Amino acid sequence: MTLGFDAFACIDWSGAVGERQSGIAIAECASGSTAPELVMPPHARWSRADVLDWLIAQAPRGMLIGLDLSPSLPFADEGAFFPGDAGSPTDARALWAYVEARSAGEPHHAVSRFVADHAPHFRIGRATGALFRRAGNGRMRATEIAARPLGVRPYSCFNLVGASQVGRSSLTGMRVLHALAGRIPFWPFERVPAAGALLVEVYTSIAARRAGKTGGTKLRTIEALNAALVAPAIASDPVAGTGPIDDHRSDALLTAAWLRRAADDPALWSPRGMSAVRLTEGWTFGVP
Repeated sequence: MTLGFDAFACIDWSGAVGERQSGIAIAECASGSTAPELVMPPHARWSRADVLDWLIAQAPRGMLIGLDLSPSLPFADEGAFFPGDAGSPTDARALWAYVEARSAGEPHHAVSRFVADHAPHFRIGRATGALFRRAGNGRMRATEIAARPLGVRPYSCFNLVGASQVGRSSLTGMRVLHALAGRIPFWPFERVPAAGALLVEVYTSIAARRAGKTGGTKLRTIEALNAALVAPAIASDPVAGTGPIDDHRSDALLTAAWLRRAADDPALWSPRGMSAVRLTEGWTFGVP
Protein backbone atom coordinates (compact mmCIF):
# COMPACT_ATOMS: atom_id res chain seq x y z
CA MET A 1 0.00 0.00 0.00
CA THR A 2 1.34 3.43 -0.96
CA LEU A 3 0.34 6.50 1.08
CA GLY A 4 -2.87 4.72 2.05
CA PHE A 5 -3.76 3.85 -1.54
CA ASP A 6 -4.55 0.27 -2.47
CA ALA A 7 -6.18 1.03 -5.83
CA PHE A 8 -5.22 3.24 -8.76
CA ALA A 9 -7.30 4.58 -11.64
CA CYS A 10 -7.06 6.80 -14.68
CA ILE A 11 -9.83 8.68 -16.46
CA ASP A 12 -9.13 9.57 -20.08
CA TRP A 13 -11.38 12.59 -20.59
CA SER A 14 -13.23 14.25 -23.46
CA GLY A 15 -14.64 17.73 -23.96
CA ALA A 16 -16.54 16.83 -27.13
CA VAL A 17 -20.07 18.09 -27.67
CA GLY A 18 -22.88 15.71 -26.75
CA GLU A 19 -23.93 13.43 -23.95
CA ARG A 20 -22.11 10.11 -24.41
CA GLN A 21 -18.47 10.15 -25.43
CA SER A 22 -16.37 7.50 -27.14
CA GLY A 23 -13.35 9.47 -25.92
CA ILE A 24 -13.94 8.81 -22.22
CA ALA A 25 -12.38 5.70 -20.71
CA ILE A 26 -11.73 4.61 -17.12
CA ALA A 27 -9.30 1.92 -15.99
CA GLU A 28 -8.24 0.78 -12.56
CA CYS A 29 -5.87 -1.66 -10.89
CA ALA A 30 -5.10 -2.91 -7.42
CA SER A 31 -1.77 -2.65 -5.66
CA GLY A 32 0.75 -5.29 -6.66
CA SER A 33 1.20 -6.22 -10.30
CA THR A 34 -2.18 -7.49 -11.49
CA ALA A 35 -3.20 -6.24 -14.93
CA PRO A 36 -5.30 -3.06 -15.04
CA GLU A 37 -8.91 -3.44 -16.10
CA LEU A 38 -11.38 -1.19 -17.86
CA VAL A 39 -14.34 0.07 -15.83
CA MET A 40 -17.45 -0.49 -17.90
CA PRO A 41 -19.85 2.45 -18.26
CA PRO A 42 -23.48 2.09 -17.13
CA HIS A 43 -24.52 2.55 -20.77
CA ALA A 44 -22.79 1.87 -24.07
CA ARG A 45 -20.56 4.94 -23.60
CA TRP A 46 -19.60 7.13 -20.67
CA SER A 47 -21.23 10.49 -20.16
CA ARG A 48 -19.62 13.17 -18.01
CA ALA A 49 -22.52 12.79 -15.57
CA ASP A 50 -21.78 9.05 -15.36
CA VAL A 51 -18.16 9.82 -14.53
CA LEU A 52 -19.26 12.22 -11.80
CA ASP A 53 -21.44 9.49 -10.29
CA TRP A 54 -18.55 7.02 -10.50
CA LEU A 55 -16.21 9.46 -8.78
CA ILE A 56 -18.67 10.06 -5.94
CA ALA A 57 -18.90 6.30 -5.43
CA GLN A 58 -15.10 6.01 -5.14
CA ALA A 59 -14.74 8.71 -2.47
CA PRO A 60 -14.48 6.30 0.51
CA ARG A 61 -11.93 4.06 -1.22
CA GLY A 62 -8.17 4.31 -0.82
CA MET A 63 -7.84 5.09 -4.52
CA LEU A 64 -5.45 7.41 -6.34
CA ILE A 65 -7.31 8.68 -9.42
CA GLY A 66 -5.57 10.38 -12.32
CA LEU A 67 -7.58 12.77 -14.50
CA ASP A 68 -6.24 13.44 -17.98
CA LEU A 69 -7.35 17.07 -18.07
CA SER A 70 -6.09 20.41 -16.84
CA PRO A 71 -7.95 21.38 -13.64
CA SER A 72 -6.90 24.99 -13.96
CA LEU A 73 -5.70 27.65 -16.40
CA PRO A 74 -2.53 29.75 -16.63
CA PHE A 75 -2.36 32.36 -13.88
CA ALA A 76 1.25 33.10 -12.90
CA ASP A 77 2.27 34.68 -16.20
CA GLU A 78 -0.37 37.44 -16.03
CA GLY A 79 -1.37 37.36 -12.37
CA ALA A 80 -4.91 36.40 -13.44
CA PHE A 81 -6.78 33.67 -15.28
CA PHE A 82 -8.57 36.25 -17.43
CA PRO A 83 -6.52 39.46 -17.27
CA GLY A 84 -8.61 42.55 -17.72
CA ASP A 85 -11.90 40.79 -16.94
CA ALA A 86 -13.79 42.08 -13.93
CA GLY A 87 -14.42 39.30 -11.45
CA SER A 88 -11.68 37.01 -12.74
CA PRO A 89 -11.27 34.37 -9.98
CA THR A 90 -8.19 34.21 -7.80
CA ASP A 91 -7.70 30.47 -7.25
CA ALA A 92 -8.56 27.17 -8.93
CA ARG A 93 -11.64 26.30 -6.89
CA ALA A 94 -13.04 29.78 -7.52
CA LEU A 95 -12.30 29.20 -11.21
CA TRP A 96 -14.43 26.02 -11.20
CA ALA A 97 -17.31 27.97 -9.67
CA TYR A 98 -16.77 30.81 -12.17
CA VAL A 99 -16.95 28.40 -15.15
CA GLU A 100 -20.02 26.70 -13.69
CA ALA A 101 -21.88 29.95 -13.02
CA ARG A 102 -21.31 31.11 -16.58
CA SER A 103 -22.23 27.73 -18.10
CA ALA A 104 -25.28 26.94 -15.97
CA GLY A 105 -28.08 25.41 -17.99
CA GLU A 106 -25.85 23.97 -20.72
CA PRO A 107 -26.45 20.20 -20.82
CA HIS A 108 -23.78 17.53 -20.39
CA HIS A 109 -21.41 19.92 -18.60
CA ALA A 110 -20.82 21.79 -21.86
CA VAL A 111 -19.04 25.15 -21.95
CA SER A 112 -19.94 26.67 -25.34
CA ARG A 113 -21.48 29.79 -23.84
CA PHE A 114 -18.55 30.31 -21.50
CA VAL A 115 -16.08 30.10 -24.38
CA ALA A 116 -18.12 32.52 -26.51
CA ASP A 117 -18.33 35.00 -23.64
CA HIS A 118 -14.54 34.87 -23.16
CA ALA A 119 -13.61 34.72 -26.85
CA PRO A 120 -10.73 37.25 -26.69
CA HIS A 121 -8.76 34.74 -24.57
CA PHE A 122 -9.22 31.73 -26.87
CA ARG A 123 -8.35 30.45 -30.32
CA ILE A 124 -11.68 29.13 -31.65
CA GLY A 125 -11.95 27.76 -35.16
CA ARG A 126 -10.51 30.39 -37.48
CA ALA A 127 -10.95 33.14 -34.91
CA THR A 128 -7.95 33.95 -32.72
CA GLY A 129 -8.72 36.20 -29.79
CA ALA A 130 -6.51 39.23 -29.30
CA LEU A 131 -5.33 38.06 -25.88
CA PHE A 132 -4.51 34.60 -27.25
CA ARG A 133 -2.58 36.12 -30.16
CA ARG A 134 -0.54 38.22 -27.75
CA ALA A 135 0.79 35.00 -26.16
CA GLY A 136 1.90 33.40 -29.46
CA ASN A 137 0.82 29.77 -29.20
CA GLY A 138 -1.26 30.47 -26.13
CA ARG A 139 -0.56 30.94 -22.45
CA MET A 140 0.93 27.99 -20.57
CA ARG A 141 0.82 26.87 -16.96
CA ALA A 142 4.07 26.48 -15.03
CA THR A 143 3.68 22.70 -14.90
CA GLU A 144 3.21 22.55 -18.68
CA ILE A 145 6.48 24.38 -19.19
CA ALA A 146 8.22 22.13 -16.65
CA ALA A 147 6.92 19.02 -18.44
CA ARG A 148 8.69 19.72 -21.73
CA PRO A 149 12.01 18.08 -20.75
CA LEU A 150 10.09 14.83 -20.22
CA GLY A 151 9.46 14.65 -23.96
CA VAL A 152 5.78 15.59 -23.82
CA ARG A 153 4.19 18.49 -25.69
CA PRO A 154 1.44 20.16 -23.65
CA TYR A 155 -0.88 22.53 -25.50
CA SER A 156 -2.35 25.75 -24.15
CA CYS A 157 -5.75 25.33 -22.52
CA PHE A 158 -6.81 28.45 -24.42
CA ASN A 159 -6.34 26.64 -27.74
CA LEU A 160 -9.62 25.15 -28.96
CA VAL A 161 -8.39 24.15 -32.43
CA GLY A 162 -7.22 20.76 -33.70
CA ALA A 163 -7.15 17.18 -32.49
CA SER A 164 -4.67 17.99 -29.72
CA GLN A 165 -6.67 20.85 -28.19
CA VAL A 166 -7.32 20.43 -24.48
CA GLY A 167 -9.34 23.56 -23.69
CA ARG A 168 -12.84 22.14 -23.84
CA SER A 169 -11.75 19.01 -22.00
CA SER A 170 -10.37 21.15 -19.22
CA LEU A 171 -13.36 23.48 -18.97
CA THR A 172 -15.94 20.67 -19.02
CA GLY A 173 -13.81 18.93 -16.41
CA MET A 174 -13.94 22.02 -14.20
CA ARG A 175 -17.73 21.86 -14.25
CA VAL A 176 -17.59 18.24 -13.11
CA LEU A 177 -15.05 19.08 -10.41
CA HIS A 178 -17.30 21.87 -9.15
CA ALA A 179 -20.24 19.44 -9.06
CA LEU A 180 -18.09 16.96 -7.13
CA ALA A 181 -18.26 19.57 -4.35
CA GLY A 182 -15.06 18.60 -2.57
CA ARG A 183 -16.10 15.00 -1.92
CA ILE A 184 -12.64 13.93 -3.11
CA PRO A 185 -9.61 16.14 -2.45
CA PHE A 186 -7.57 17.20 -5.49
CA TRP A 187 -3.79 17.38 -5.10
CA PRO A 188 -2.05 19.83 -4.89
CA PHE A 189 -4.95 22.20 -4.21
CA GLU A 190 -5.48 20.03 -1.14
CA ARG A 191 -3.15 17.77 0.82
CA VAL A 192 -2.96 14.00 0.54
CA PRO A 193 -5.69 12.63 2.84
CA ALA A 194 -5.10 10.07 5.58
CA ALA A 195 -7.86 7.92 4.10
CA GLY A 196 -10.17 7.87 1.11
CA ALA A 197 -9.64 8.76 -2.54
CA LEU A 198 -7.42 11.46 -4.02
CA LEU A 199 -7.52 13.11 -7.45
CA VAL A 200 -4.42 14.15 -9.37
CA GLU A 201 -3.89 15.56 -12.85
CA VAL A 202 -1.98 13.27 -15.23
CA TYR A 203 -0.59 13.35 -18.75
CA THR A 204 -1.05 9.91 -20.26
CA SER A 205 1.94 10.61 -22.49
CA ILE A 206 4.20 10.72 -19.40
CA ALA A 207 3.16 7.15 -18.59
CA ALA A 208 3.98 6.11 -22.16
CA ARG A 209 7.39 7.79 -21.98
CA ARG A 210 8.16 6.10 -18.66
CA ALA A 211 7.29 2.78 -20.30
CA GLY A 212 9.94 3.44 -22.92
CA LYS A 213 7.70 4.62 -25.75
CA THR A 214 9.50 6.94 -28.14
CA GLY A 215 8.08 8.99 -30.97
CA GLY A 216 4.29 8.98 -30.83
CA THR A 217 2.86 7.88 -27.50
CA LYS A 218 -0.43 6.33 -28.63
CA LEU A 219 -0.81 2.56 -28.27
CA ARG A 220 -3.37 1.10 -30.67
CA THR A 221 -2.90 -2.65 -30.31
CA ILE A 222 -3.07 -4.94 -27.29
CA GLU A 223 0.41 -6.12 -28.18
CA ALA A 224 1.83 -2.58 -28.02
CA LEU A 225 -0.03 -1.92 -24.78
CA ASN A 226 1.33 -5.08 -23.18
CA ALA A 227 4.88 -4.26 -24.24
CA ALA A 228 4.46 -0.99 -22.30
CA LEU A 229 2.77 -2.63 -19.30
CA VAL A 230 5.55 -5.16 -18.73
CA ALA A 231 8.32 -2.55 -19.05
CA PRO A 232 10.40 -2.30 -15.85
CA ALA A 233 9.07 1.17 -14.95
CA ILE A 234 5.47 -0.12 -15.03
CA ALA A 235 6.03 -3.76 -13.95
CA SER A 236 2.45 -4.85 -14.59
CA ASP A 237 0.99 -8.12 -15.72
CA PRO A 238 -0.27 -7.91 -19.32
CA VAL A 239 -3.92 -7.59 -20.22
CA ALA A 240 -5.70 -10.39 -22.03
CA GLY A 241 -6.42 -10.39 -25.75
CA THR A 242 -4.85 -9.44 -29.03
CA GLY A 243 -5.49 -7.02 -31.87
CA PRO A 244 -6.66 -3.39 -32.03
CA ILE A 245 -7.58 -1.20 -29.08
CA ASP A 246 -8.52 2.46 -29.20
CA ASP A 247 -6.00 4.84 -27.67
CA HIS A 248 -8.45 6.21 -25.08
CA ARG A 249 -8.70 2.80 -23.45
CA SER A 250 -5.01 2.00 -23.81
CA ASP A 251 -4.10 5.41 -22.32
CA ALA A 252 -6.33 4.76 -19.31
CA LEU A 253 -5.03 1.21 -18.79
CA LEU A 254 -1.36 2.12 -19.01
CA THR A 255 -1.65 5.27 -16.90
CA ALA A 256 -3.51 3.47 -14.10
CA ALA A 257 -0.67 0.94 -13.96
CA TRP A 258 1.95 3.72 -14.10
CA LEU A 259 0.29 5.56 -11.20
CA ARG A 260 0.67 2.41 -9.10
CA ARG A 261 4.48 2.75 -9.43
CA ALA A 262 4.80 6.54 -9.59
CA ALA A 263 2.97 7.01 -6.28
CA ASP A 264 6.02 5.49 -4.55
CA ASP A 265 8.29 8.33 -5.68
CA PRO A 266 8.43 11.03 -2.97
CA ALA A 267 9.97 13.54 -5.41
CA LEU A 268 6.77 13.55 -7.46
CA TRP A 269 4.81 14.74 -4.43
CA SER A 270 7.17 17.71 -3.88
CA PRO A 271 7.99 19.00 -7.37
CA ARG A 272 10.22 21.99 -7.96
CA GLY A 273 8.31 25.14 -8.79
CA MET A 274 4.93 23.97 -7.47
CA SER A 275 4.66 26.01 -4.30
CA ALA A 276 4.11 29.34 -6.06
CA VAL A 277 1.20 28.00 -8.14
CA ARG A 278 -0.24 25.30 -5.86
CA LEU A 279 -3.60 26.98 -5.30
CA THR A 280 -3.95 28.74 -8.65
CA GLU A 281 -2.58 26.60 -11.49
CA GLY A 282 -2.03 23.32 -9.67
CA TRP A 283 0.48 20.76 -10.94
CA THR A 284 0.60 17.62 -13.06
CA PHE A 285 1.53 14.51 -11.08
CA GLY A 286 4.64 13.01 -12.63
CA VAL A 287 6.30 16.33 -13.49
CA PRO A 288 9.25 16.68 -11.09
